[in-house]
Amino acid sequence: LKDKNKKFIQISTDEVFGTIKEGSATEFTRFNPSSPYAATKAAAELLINSYIVTYGVDAIITRCTNNYGPRQFFEKLIPKTISLSINNKDIPIYGKGKSIRDWIFVEDHCEAIMSVLKNGVSGETYNISASNEIDNLQVVNSILKLLDGAKELIKFVPSRPGEDARYSLDSTKIRRELDWKPKVTFEEGIKRTIEWYQANKARRVNTSKKVFSETPWKNKD
Repeated sequence: LKDKNKKFIQISTDEVFGTIKEGSATEFTRFNPSSPYAATKAAAELLINSYIVTYGVDAIITRCTNNYGPRQFFEKLIPKTISLSINNKDIPIYGKGKSIRDWIFVEDHCEAIMSVLKNGVSGETYNISASNEIDNLQVVNSILKLLDGAKELIKFVPSRPGEDARYSLDSTKIRRELDWKPKVTFEEGIKRTIEWYQANKARRVNTSKKVFSETPWKNKD
């Protein structure tokens, strides 16, 4: 509020829309968050918009799909699967693994944010996606194939509460107005990600002990 010469970028998520049954969510699709986390992200967007209107803050909102790539926190699907596969450990998959996510390589997301920072219009919202809609089981199988891992490692566990079936964002606006587009295919990105974790053993899951719960939402005795 004090420095009118600085631009604020609020990085939001496709989760604010909940499950997208058909088509893709645009910048104007109604919020329908399924989880408390998604609800807080939707609330943050509303708060930012209120500051834009009330105080004239130079702010822009971006919404992105699922990121992946080097240095990602190990509890996320892709780094966890890579680490467990390398160590020949069971790989938990929620439900039947049919939840669909739109995957974007981290470098493409960063370039999109830089495009918004440099050329985005204050008060606007931009969806960011790479149009790589793949279900979780396919993601895990693609990793196992590249690592020569056994499909028998896959272990299906109960679905999480509020688990959305499909996320999908329409990124036409940022592609058209800011001339941004993703450069890394999922096949290239997943290969680069695996190679990074193979070369950086310290950043993998420590599979010698229990570092995550398969059902963390359940009450413990």
